Amino acid sequence: MSYPYQIKSLQQYKEAYQKSVDQPELFWSEVADTFEWRKKWDRVLDWNFEEPKIKWFEGGKLNITENCIDRHLQSLGETPALIWEPNNPDDRVRVVTYNRLYKRVCQFAQVLKNNGVKKGDRVCIYMGMVPELAYAILGCARIGAIHSVVFGGFSAQSIADRLEDAKAEYIVTADGAFRGDKIIPLKNVIDDALIGNRTVKKVIVYTRTRTPVSMIKGRDVWWEDEMEFAETQVEKEGVVSFPAEEMDAEDPLFILYTSGSTGKPKGVVHSSAGYMIFTTYSFVNVFQYKPGDVHFCTADIGWITGHSYIIYGPLSAGATSVMFEGVPTWPDAGRFWDIVDKHKVNIIYTAPTAIRSLMGYGTAPFEGKDLSSLKILGTVGEPINEEAWHWYNKHVGKEKCPIVDTWWQTETGGILISNLAGVTPDKPTYATLPLPGVQPILVDEEGKEITGNPATGNLCMKAPWPSMLRTTYGDHERCRLNYFSTYENLYFTGDGALRDEEGNYRITGRVDDVLNVSGHRIGTAEVENAINMHYGIVESAVVGYNHHIKGQGIYAYVICNVVHTDEEHMRQDIIQTVSRIIGPIAKPDKIQFVQGLPKTRSGKIMRRVLRKIAEGETENLGDTSTLLDPGVVTDIANGKLN
Repeated sequence: MSYPYQIKSLQQYKEAYQKSVDQPELFWSEVADTFEWRKKWDRVLDWNFEEPKIKWFEGGKLNITENCIDRHLQSLGETPALIWEPNNPDDRVRVVTYNRLYKRVCQFAQVLKNNGVKKGDRVCIYMGMVPELAYAILGCARIGAIHSVVFGGFSAQSIADRLEDAKAEYIVTADGAFRGDKIIPLKNVIDDALIGNRTVKKVIVYTRTRTPVSMIKGRDVWWEDEMEFAETQVEKEGVVSFPAEEMDAEDPLFILYTSGSTGKPKGVVHSSAGYMIFTTYSFVNVFQYKPGDVHFCTADIGWITGHSYIIYGPLSAGATSVMFEGVPTWPDAGRFWDIVDKHKVNIIYTAPTAIRSLMGYGTAPFEGKDLSSLKILGTVGEPINEEAWHWYNKHVGKEKCPIVDTWWQTETGGILISNLAGVTPDKPTYATLPLPGVQPILVDEEGKEITGNPATGNLCMKAPWPSMLRTTYGDHERCRLNYFSTYENLYFTGDGALRDEEGNYRITGRVDDVLNVSGHRIGTAEVENAINMHYGIVESAVVGYNHHIKGQGIYAYVICNVVHTDEEHMRQDIIQTVSRIIGPIAKPDKIQFVQGLPKTRSGKIMRRVLRKIAEGETENLGDTSTLLDPGVVTDIANGKLN
C-alpha cells in the first residue's frame, strides 16, 4: 500500500504545512481522496468555535471498517494485521491476518445484530488486551453502533457512571483478564456495576481466565456460543460476508470517557470520517510507516492511544500492529525487549512512565535481546524528561533511532505536535513542531496571543483539524464550557507550553485542575469526591507533585471528623475507598491529615499554595493575605510529608 500524503523531507513538511494553513479544505480533501467512500462529501469543512460546531466531509458516506479491513483483503489478505502477544510468554502467540480479522469482525457484527444491537446504540466494552477486544470494537463500527471502551482497571462505580451517562444497553466483557501475576475479575465487576441498572439488555462474555462467573438467564450470553452460531450465518460455501452499515461522515464512531475538572467524567465523542483520516495520516507521517513494518504500541486499548495507534490508524494504513496483553515488568523487566526481538519490531511507542520504571532495572534486562530491528522510537502520554530521553535513545535505540515525542489528547483524537521520525528534527523534552493542519498558538491569561520566540503561555488551537472531538455525549454545553469558553474563538488544551527560537513546542504541564498520572488524566475533583465518600472525611483537596516514575503523583490533604489513633490505617482505608469508587489508578500517593485548608473568603481553595507545599517549597508561598485563615498554611507546611 502506498501513501501519497507521506512527507519525506523537511522541505516537503514546510510546503505541506503552509498549504494546510493557506488552503485547509484543498489540503484535507486531497488526503481524504485516498480513502474508500460510498459517496464523496458535499462540503469539506463547516465550523465555528462559539457553539462549537465542527463538521468535516459533510454529506460523505463510508464505513470505517471497509477502510480498515475490506480494502486490504485483495493485496494484504494473508498479511498480519494484529500480532497478539499473551500475558504469559510461554503461551501461544496469535497472528491475525487481514483475512482472519475480516471473518471475525463479520462474525461479531452478526452476534451484535442477533442480540438486538442497531445503528446508533451504545455498546460498553470492558475487556482485557485480547484480539477479541479488537473484534468487538470493529464489529460495533461495522454495524454503526457506538462503542465505549472502559479501561479494565476501572471500578464498578466508574463503569456504572459511564453506563448511565451513555445510556448503554449492551456490554461486551470477559470472565477475567490477565495482568502480570494478577487476574482481574472483569465479569464480577460488571455484575456489581449492574446492580440497580435498568437499561442494559445483554451482556456478552468472552472466556479468557476460566474465572467462575454468574451468568444471568436472558441477559448474559457466552461469546463462544454466539460466535459459533454467527459463523453459520456469515459464511456460505467458504465465502464470508456481512455488509457494513453506511455511515455519514459525521456520525459518531465512539465515546471515550476522560477526566475533567469536575467530578463527573466527560464522554468525548469522535466522528467517523475525520477521525479515520487524521489518525491514519498522523500514523503514517509521525512514525514514517513503511509497508511491512511491525508497529508496537504498548498502550491499553482502554485509552485513546490504543484506539488511534493500535486499532484505527494502523489498520486503515494496512499496517501490522502488535497487541500486548501483559505488563512491561512481568515475568521480568526485559519483557518489552523480548517482544521486540521475537517479532522483529520496527517501531515501539510507549509512555515515559514505562521508560522511567524500566530505567530502575539497569541494563541487565537487555542482555541477549536483539533490538537491531528497531528503526523508530516514540513516547506518548506526558512530556518525557531529559534523563529518560537519553536512556531510551542509548539503550533501546542504540543512538541510531529517531525519537518522536508526541503530544495529543483524548479530545484531539490523534497526534497534533510531534517531530516526524527522521524527517523533521527532534529535540529532547520537546514535542517540536505541529503536524500539517494543526495551528497552535500561545496565549496569556486574558487570551491575548503571545507572538515572537521564545515564548511561554497557555496552549490553544485556532483552527479545527479533522479528528477533534465533536461534543461531549449528551451535554454539548459542557463541551463548550470545557474547551471553547476560556478563550474566544480558540480550543483550549488545558496545557501550558513554551516555544523556543525555532518554533518548537515543549509542553510544561496542566494549567487546570487535572493531573497527568502515568500519562493518564485524572480530575482532582473526581479524586476529592471519592475521598469525601469515606465516612470519616469532612473535606479534601488534591494536587499533583513531581513523581520520579509517574511524572505526576497525587498528593491529598484531608480533614477528618473522627479521631484516628492509627494514621496509617486511616490512609489505607482512604486508598481502598478511592480504588473502589474510581479504580487503583487514582489512589493517592501521599495523604496528609490537616486541620484546615487554605481558603479565600469566597470559599475557594488556594491550590497554588498546596501545590508548592507538595513540591517541598514551604517558605516562599506567595501572597496569602487574601486567605480566610493564613495560619492554616503554616500548619500544613509544618506537617508536609516526605
